[in-house]
Amino acid sequence: MRKAALLCVVVLMAPILSAQQVDAPLTWSRERAARIDAVFNQAVENNELPGAVLLVLLDGKPVYQQAFGWADKESGRPMTTDALFRIASQSKAITATAAMILLEEGKLLLDEPVSKYVPSFAKTTVAVSTPDGVDIVPAKRRITIRDLLTHTAGISYGTDASVSKLYDAQGLGPATGWGWYFADKTEPICDSIDRLGALPFVAQPGERWVYGYGNDVMGCIIERISHQRLDAFIHDRITAPLNMHDTFFFVPPDKASRLATVYAATDEGTVVRAPDGPKGQGDYVNGPRTSFSGGAGIISTAGDYARFLEMIRRGGELDGVRILAPRTAELLQVNLVGTLHGSNGMGYGLAFETTGWFGANGLSSGGAFGWGGAYGSVYRVDPLDKLTMIFMMQVVPYRNDLREKFPNLVYQALVK
Repeated sequence: MRKAALLCVVVLMAPILSAQQVDAPLTWSRERAARIDAVFNQAVENNELPGAVLLVLLDGKPVYQQAFGWADKESGRPMTTDALFRIASQSKAITATAAMILLEEGKLLLDEPVSKYVPSFAKTTVAVSTPDGVDIVPAKRRITIRDLLTHTAGISYGTDASVSKLYDAQGLGPATGWGWYFADKTEPICDSIDRLGALPFVAQPGERWVYGYGNDVMGCIIERISHQRLDAFIHDRITAPLNMHDTFFFVPPDKASRLATVYAATDEGTVVRAPDGPKGQGDYVNGPRTSFSGGAGIISTAGDYARFLEMIRRGGELDGVRILAPRTAELLQVNLVGTLHGSNGMGYGLAFETTGWFGANGLSSGGAFGWGGAYGSVYRVDPLDKLTMIFMMQVVPYRNDLREKFPNLVYQALVK
């Protein structure tokens, strides 16, 4: 009987041991990671990519960090892993985090009206296309803070044909280069946002997902609540505590030599050096340093931005420094727009695009989140696999598919 019982225990334990083996932690395969090197080296050789920095963290530890190509090809300056990049819309997640800090302090509510802080938003309007042209109609309800952060306010970048002339006349939309560019402005961001509130938007609040100035409006609100400039608030409450010493809105003169040059994609798929000005190099070094764009204005490095993402992944804390409560960090990682952003499992929250299930976004797990920037950068965080990945480049407009390939190349290098 004792032998039979012992045999039964052994048999019953077998599937348990197998389950433990299946759930073994992922490890990084250097052999399979060579495929990443091959793809990006080839892109540089083909002049499809001037240069890039890739960084992968597994459970907070760097397992892959590589610089490819050139920070400035014409001068022969190679790319380095500490290169500075214009991160454009990657700024949005930092601004959203700043807003959550104010929410935690009881100074802000997600569902309160924007007009509480920006009076010109008290009675907004919407441009509606008709057979005879465009009608300007009243908004059905007031825009809220939640609408701003989830891009459901109906606020675009003002380059839409229905409103572009009106925006251009007010120094917005076409007058700001690609629509999102503020680095050359000599007026504070709130002056621009005050004018924005009087212009028509392109959808009714809550009815569509429209990408635009929402986080710039949020940046102005942060300034008015905190009585600090946006750059100072983000420095004091986020980047300095997290030791993100290479993250700022304008590059300090002593670090200008580390700023990667911007390139532009040609119709043939190769790249050429972009011009100066809003649609090229921008005014991030010698600009007026007056307007701080919460939607697209920040400069950072792969390493710095990884620290920010790791803080979110770890529940609002990194290296003993707490920026957000765990509950708040969790809120930033979930879909809050239903199917407005996508009907195939992709959603959007207060700061990130979200992945609803495995198979919805390449090889990403359900619960993964991320976004990117107009200069071609992209990042993704996968809490299930404790994975953070960042790809920085400076190509605008970009026409290669490297940012789509990058996450899949990372996942294929993870084995058990």
